[in-house]
This record gives sequence, structure tokens and C-alpha cells, in this order.
Amino acid sequence: MFKKPKPPNDLPNVNDIYRLANIMLKERGPGYRIRRAEEKDLGRVMEINRLSLPENYPPYFFHDLWERYNDAFYVAESPDGVVVGYIMCRVERKPGFFRHFMVKSGHIVSIAVMDGHRRRGLGYALMAYALKGLYESYGCEETYLEVRVTNKPAINLYEKLGYIVVKIAHRYYLDGEDAYVMARPLP
Repeated sequence: MFKKPKPPNDLPNVNDIYRLANIMLKERGPGYRIRRAEEKDLGRVMEINRLSLPENYPPYFFHDLWERYNDAFYVAESPDGVVVGYIMCRVERKPGFFRHFMVKSGHIVSIAVMDGHRRRGLGYALMAYALKGLYESYGCEETYLEVRVTNKPAINLYEKLGYIVVKIAHRYYLDGEDAYVMARPLP
């Protein structure tokens, strides 16, 4: 059991993360862009989810999140206009990890980038756009996500964004693997 965590002293601000993401994208992924998801993208988002992650959701789940939280649902597009990554989120009212009793919390539900398009800053950029949307459009005070304890590249990304492990969700995934619940305050 974890005690109430304390965010890092050097917590990056959402606007700084957003600016850095756009610089990284120009340098490491020229021609790639991040844009708000459109309804026509949902089929491709579901395909990326199936191909990239073992955790899949029914079609209505994607559509519901897109409809309700569109300002925090983004896709990454390759230079030739193909959607190669996505991030989808939802907003929840729940006990806070860092402050207050009940807070508006942005839950990063799912993020994925297709093989062959990784290591270009797309994951960082998708997170940056989603964090900005969760803070500016929905007034979230914090954000959290679950990640497999063995997914070192994702954990490293989240730590760069200021996330810390706040608890362990034992046997969280269908295959029995534990998840770290990672969170950070906003902005």
C-alpha cells in the first residue's frame, strides 16, 4: 500500500510539454502530425488497438470516448496521411492521488503507435496533446494511467512526462500481469 504520493519538484508544465512535443516531432518525425480524431478515424484506431495491444475494447467504447471526450482523443498521422497511432481518454470524478478529496481526473485509457512508426516522438506528442486537452477543455486537476510493470519503454515515457507510480494494481491484465498506476497533477 502506498502513502499519499508527492509529485516531483521538477514537474514539467503541460504547456512546456506541448511545446517540446512539437519541437521533437519536427526533428524526429518530419511530416508526421498530431490531430484531433474524427469519427472516420475510429475504424483505424480500433485496428491499431487490435494490432498493437493485447487489451481490446468493443467498438461502442471507442465511439463513446470519441463522442464525449473529443478534446482529448487524438491520432498521429504519417507523412502519407495514414493514421499510425492514437490516444483516447476519459474524465472521471474520483478521490485525488495528490490533493483534495474529490477531483476531476483525466484517465489515459489507451495509447498506441504502430511498429515502424515508433521512436519518432509520436507517443510523447500524443500524450502532450491529450494532457493539454484534459487540462484546458475539461478542467482536470490530475491525470493517471495504468501500464504493465514490464513495459519499460512506456514507463520511461510516462516518467519523462512527470508521472510517478502511485500504486500497484495486482493481476490487472487478463493474463495476470500487474500494472503500475501512474499519475501526475496538472498543469
